[in-house]
Amino acid sequence: MLIWFLPLFLLFLMLGLPVFFGMLAAPGIILWLNGQERDLTLLYRNLYNGMDSFPLMAIPFFMLAGELMNRGGITLRLVEFAQALMGHLRGGLAHVNVLSSMLFAGLSGSAVADTSALGSMLVPAMEKQGYTRRFAAAITAASSVIGPIIPPSGIMIIYAYVMGESVAALFLAGIVPGVMVGLGLMVVIKIMADRYDFPVASARQPWAARGRASLRAFWPLLTPVIILGGILGGIFTPTEAAAVAVVYAMIISLFVLRTMRVAELPDVLGRAALTSAVVLLLVGAAMSFKTVVSLSHAPQIMADFILGLTANPLLLLFLINLLLFVVGMFLDAGPAIIILAPILAPVFEGMGVDSVHFAIIMCVNLTVGLATPPMGLVLFVAAAVSRERVTTIARAILPFLAVEILVIFLITYFPALSMTIPRLTGFAD
Repeated sequence: MLIWFLPLFLLFLMLGLPVFFGMLAAPGIILWLNGQERDLTLLYRNLYNGMDSFPLMAIPFFMLAGELMNRGGITLRLVEFAQALMGHLRGGLAHVNVLSSMLFAGLSGSAVADTSALGSMLVPAMEKQGYTRRFAAAITAASSVIGPIIPPSGIMIIYAYVMGESVAALFLAGIVPGVMVGLGLMVVIKIMADRYDFPVASARQPWAARGRASLRAFWPLLTPVIILGGILGGIFTPTEAAAVAVVYAMIISLFVLRTMRVAELPDVLGRAALTSAVVLLLVGAAMSFKTVVSLSHAPQIMADFILGLTANPLLLLFLINLLLFVVGMFLDAGPAIIILAPILAPVFEGMGVDSVHFAIIMCVNLTVGLATPPMGLVLFVAAAVSRERVTTIARAILPFLAVEILVIFLITYFPALSMTIPRLTGFAD
């Protein structure tokens, strides 16, 4: 009877109950009906134990670093750097939008932060240059999903914690898929620019101007180098790297660039604390949820069901990508990973799929879901920033989603694309 907590949980979601409460109420009700009071106590005790973790401290630190960089105007310097490099191309501002997202991904690791920060600057600028508002909002939303793929990544930290994976391995495995998404979007922009005669953003910048833009962006661009370099060099752990990123962002914003005042810190801290609290409560509930998943033997039941469909791992990977894509349409990436990873990952690891490879498949797929209609979160953020209807953005984003889906299947069936860097650096088998 314990397995009935899964359909009960889905029912709660359809009724509009917040994910956090659904993840505790559904298994709690079933345990109570089964008379398993001891397990019920364990369920709610694990809520705190799930949050009481040193590795998880990386999440609020990275979120605080992102808030500091946004408030400190670092985003503007990245956009100026991207425009100096690519503004002279046809469809230049659209290319700048994508490149800025790739650069910003190395700072915040958040798709929502990317959409909000870059969209508020680039959507009005693109509209002024003659792009339609729906196209500007669509490319902003599509490129923002690069944020949680290129390290650092909040959802990868969550996956690593829930499933006991190496954060460094997941970070490294996300580099090539993130770059592939960015380059794929630029190819689509190039095709559309030639067909629809998109405007050129600016004249080709002389090398002196590009050099000045590079110098202005030097300190922000050094952030991912410090984070990844420190982790790979064994200087600090991912959690310590996140703390270093906060200190670095504060020094750059307050003392080097002087783009933020000390009086603004309380508001920045408050916003980061609020966002972090939401994420950490979900992670705590996830650890409780995972306890009941184990007690119910749901992974074994799911494994038997999946293997009953076909024993071909390639076909199963195709089916699981379809499942994750549909889930991503309705559920945010973090909760989806928390719910599905403990059920699905053991099945595919038992079939010989590398655990880091499956983690990247899942993280990239669910991240793309953030920009997928009807419930993609960044679609709503893009709509708020651009003042355009979600339905019109959803139609305009389809060509970009097609490229992102292609990347998902490429990294699924060609593991070397995501696994080469972790293996070369000794962070994966």
